[in-house]
This record gives sequence, structure tokens and C-alpha cells, in this order.
Amino acid sequence: MGELGKRIATGLVLVAAAVAALWAGGIAFAALAAVAVLLMWAEWAAMHRLPLLARRLGLAVLGGTMVLMWMGDWFSALWLLAGAAGLGGIFLFQLRQPLLDPTGRSGVQRGRLGLDRPFLIGLLYCGLPGIALIWLRGQAWGIWATLLLLLVVWGADIAAYFTGRAIGGPKLAPAISPNKTWSGAVGGLVGAVAAALLLMPLWPGYAGLAGAQRLALLALPLAVLSILGDLYESWLKRRCGVKDSGRILPGHGGVMDRLDGLVPVAVAGAGIFVMTGWAG
Repeated sequence: MGELGKRIATGLVLVAAAVAALWAGGIAFAALAAVAVLLMWAEWAAMHRLPLLARRLGLAVLGGTMVLMWMGDWFSALWLLAGAAGLGGIFLFQLRQPLLDPTGRSGVQRGRLGLDRPFLIGLLYCGLPGIALIWLRGQAWGIWATLLLLLVVWGADIAAYFTGRAIGGPKLAPAISPNKTWSGAVGGLVGAVAAALLLMPLWPGYAGLAGAQRLALLALPLAVLSILGDLYESWLKRRCGVKDSGRILPGHGGVMDRLDGLVPVAVAGAGIFVMTGWAG
């Protein structure tokens, strides 16, 4: 099976697992989100070469956060994540001080010193989307709202991939990701809106043209965030000197490689549904 075949087969399995867990809801969806969050953290920690103490601390915090979300206590989950990110960052910052010589210059590699910032950002990067998705699924219309976010990301990713390969043209961000093109980005936006509109007949309270406009207006900015999330992870891998975040997913690389667009979309999407009440 070629690389494209592996990519398609893996993608279909992941989509099937996500839809099944989303439909079941409850502990099934929370468990899938928790597995994704913990695998993302493992990849993040490996990419940034965090010490074993930081890796275990992050796993404990994120695991506890997901348990609290499964129990429905999103407020405590947010406080645990934010508090651990801040206090853990301060703790790691203090640990690195003895590694500086009297002149203030580092005596070891830069990548070994800057542990506090990757730890803090990593906890938020991995934990916030998990909190957002579990909270959103628990709302009255949460199954459809969560499915909308997934469809936007899938539509943008698939359309961008095939449009970019078919048309090519000017590069979107050659210094970050040489393979991404402007044609792929435009195709991704169109694909995201099209995918969102597929959900229109099923959306609770659907009201003809007004419902279509609402979904399209939601899909466009979320699709832009999905593309930016992809670019951010590409920049991160280039900065860390790795090709893929991991090797667990044939044809895709790591879990972060597959969920990079969903990270900002999940957080922003949940925020939109909090403010609008469209998730019931």
C-alpha cells in the first residue's frame, strides 16, 4: 500500500472511531478525548526533550483534568490545568537556575534550559481542546455542534490536500511548510463550508436559508483557524528539528500531526457556542 493509501485507510479508521465515540457520548467520548490528549502530550514532551519529571507531571495533570471533565466538573478542570501550567512552569524555571554560570550564560544547550515555557504551553495546547470538546458534547445539541467542528476540520484538511496537489501554485508559507499552497488553502476553505452545510438538515432548529448562513459563517473562520493550526504545528516541528510529531499513525505521523487543525478549532468553537448558546 502506497503512502496515499495508508493515509486514506488511517483517516477512515480515525473518522469511524471519532464518529462512534461522538454518537455514544458520555464515557466513550471522554475516553477517546483523554487518549488523544495524553498521546499529544507524550509527543509534545518528546519533541521538546522535556525531562522525565516534567513528562510525568504533565501526564498526571492532564489525566486528572480529563477525569474531572468526565465527572462534569469543567470549572475545576480549567483551574487544575491553568494552575498546574503556571506553577509547573515556575517550578521548572527555578530548576534551571543552577545550570547558569556566574556570568549568566548558559552552560548547557539552549534546548535543555527553556523547560518552563514548553511545559506551560504544552499543557494548554494539549489540555484545552480536550476540555472544550468534552464540554461541548455534553450540551443539549452538543453532538451536532461537536460534529460541526470535526466536519470543518476534516473538510478543510481533505480539500486542501487534494486541491493543493492538483493545482499547486504559489506557496502559502514556504519558510514553515514548503508543501502548502494558496490554492490548497482556498480549497480548504471551500471544503470546510461544504462539509458544514452537509450537517444543515440535521441541525436542531434548522430554518432554511438562515440556518445555512449561520453554519457557513461559523465554518469560514474556523477553517482559517484549522489552517493556522496546521501551520503552527509545522513551524513547531521545524523549530524542534523533527519531520513528524510521532509514528503512531501510518501515513500521518503522530497524533499531533492529525489533530493540529482541531486544537484551535475546538477551543474557539466551544467559545463561540458558549457565547451564542447555539449548542442548546
